[in-house]
Amino acid sequence: MKFVVDTNILFTFFWENSFTKGILIDQDFEFFSPEYALKEINNHIEEIINKTGITNEKFQELRKDLAICVEFVPSEEYEDFLKEASLLLPNYPDDIDFLALATKLKLPIWLNDLHLKSQNKIVIYTTKEFLNL
Repeated sequence: MKFVVDTNILFTFFWENSFTKGILIDQDFEFFSPEYALKEINNHIEEIINKTGITNEKFQELRKDLAICVEFVPSEEYEDFLKEASLLLPNYPDDIDFLALATKLKLPIWLNDLHLKSQNKIVIYTTKEFLNL
């Protein structure tokens, strides 16, 4: 199965003994995320390190592993879908890239932000729903 995956899900990849990490490395799934998500992760390095207790070196190692498990897609590849996505959820600009990528790839999104369920174009799975698949 294939999914677009949200940044908050990706953040948990850095947690020790994260079940999310196990899912993301599972070869039965393919995951995609906008490059924007990788930028968000890079913008929160200190926060991730502080919350997880890992070293900067371990963070760098895990970030490389994450890039193997998730295909980070440049915005140029889904930019034609950004306007449509912004109309779906005009009050949530941080989620537009995920909706645009999911629209282009015709894939559901795995995330925990319930406000995205208010639109009806893209199927949304929370972690609990994802685990029930």
